[in-house]
Amino acid sequence: MNNAILPDSRYHSRLGWQMLGWLLMAQILVALVGRGVAPLSPLIAEDLTLTNAQVGLLPSALFAGQMLVSIPSGLLVDKMGTKKLLFIVCLLLGLSYSAASLFSSYFVILLCIVIGGMAYGTMHPVTNRGILYWFPQRQRGTAMGIKQMGITLGSALAAAALLPLAAVWGWRPALLAACLVLIGAGALSYLNYKENPLQKKESVSEPASILHQIMEVAKSRSLVLISIVAFIINGSQMSLNVYILFYVGNELLFGLGIAGTMFVLSEAGGSFGRIVWGTVSDKFFGGRRAPVMFILTLMAFAGSLSMLLLTPETPVWVLAVVIFLLGFAVSGFNGLWMNIATELTPPQTAGLASGFSLTIGSMGVIIIPPVFGWIADLNQSFTASWMFMAAVMAAAVFFLGLLRRRRSF
Repeated sequence: MNNAILPDSRYHSRLGWQMLGWLLMAQILVALVGRGVAPLSPLIAEDLTLTNAQVGLLPSALFAGQMLVSIPSGLLVDKMGTKKLLFIVCLLLGLSYSAASLFSSYFVILLCIVIGGMAYGTMHPVTNRGILYWFPQRQRGTAMGIKQMGITLGSALAAAALLPLAAVWGWRPALLAACLVLIGAGALSYLNYKENPLQKKESVSEPASILHQIMEVAKSRSLVLISIVAFIINGSQMSLNVYILFYVGNELLFGLGIAGTMFVLSEAGGSFGRIVWGTVSDKFFGGRRAPVMFILTLMAFAGSLSMLLLTPETPVWVLAVVIFLLGFAVSGFNGLWMNIATELTPPQTAGLASGFSLTIGSMGVIIIPPVFGWIADLNQSFTASWMFMAAVMAAAVFFLGLLRRRRSF
C-alpha cells in the first residue's frame, strides 16, 4: 500500500484543504450538469415525444461515455496532472451539454451526452489524483469522502434547482445556464488550484509503454476484486435511484409525493455516508479501508432484505429510515472505493488505477439496473428484485473477503 505520499509534518495541511475546496466545487457542478438530464427527462420527453425506453437511454449514455474514457483519462491525468484537466473537463462537459440543449434530434442529443459522459468520467481520476497528492493516508478517507459527496450534492441540486428553472424557462435554457456556470467554475478552479510540489513530473510514455502500464495494473488481483465489488454496489445504487419512485409510489401505494421525498432521503443518506465512512476509516481504523467497506456492504445487504418487509401499511417514518440507511450504504461507498483503488498501485499510476476500476464499476451501472427492472417486470412485483439485490450484495461480501485475505489493510 502506498502510504507515504506526503510527509505529514512538511506540507501545508491548510493549503491541502483549500485545494479540496476547489476540487469539491468543480465536482458539484460537474455532477449538476452531468446528472441534470435525469430530473429534466420528463420535460425532454414531452418536447421530443420520447418513449419511456428512449428516456431510459439518456442516463445510460452518460455512463457509457464514462466507461469508454475511464482508462484513457486515467493515463492522461497521470501525464498532465490535475490543474489543466480540471478546466478541460468542465469546458468539454459544458460545451457538449450546451450543444445538446440546441438540437432537436434525439440521436444527436444522445451523442452529445456520450461526449459529455467522457468529460464526466474523466473528473474522477482528475480529482482522485489531486487528493492522493495533497493528503496523507490518515486524512485521505475524509478528504475523498467530502469530494465524492459532491456527486450526490450535485445530483440533488439538479433536481432542486434545474427542474424549477426548466418549468419557467424550458429545459433548454435551464440546461444552457447550468453549462455556463460550470465553465465559469472550471476557469476559477484552474486559476486557483495548485499542484502539490511533491507530485512527480512524469515523462510521456510510448504507446507500447502505455499498453504495458495497463497490463501491469490489470494484473493486480486486489484491484480487480475491489472493482468487482464496485460493479455490484454501483449497479445497486443506480437501481435504488431509478426504481425507488416506482416502488414506493406504485407498489407500496404511498403516492409520488412521498416517493419523491424518499428519493431525496436516499441521496441525502449517500451524501452523509460519503463523509462518514471515510472519516470512520481515518479516525477509528487508522486509514484502513477494507474493514469499513466490509461493514458498509453488510449494511447494504441488510437494507436490501429490509425492503422486502415494507408494505403499504408500513409507517412512513419506518420507510424513511430503511431507505435512508440503504442510501447511506450503497450511495456512500464511493470515497472508500476510490481510496482503495488509488492505494493499491504505485502513486505514479494512481490515475490509471482509478480509470481501470471506474471502467469496471461503470459496467455495473449499465448492466444491473435493467436486470433489476426485468426481474420486476417478470414477476409483476419488486419483491424478487430486492432479493436479487441482496444476492449480489452477498456476492460483494464474498469478494471483499477474498480481498481481505490478499491485502492487510
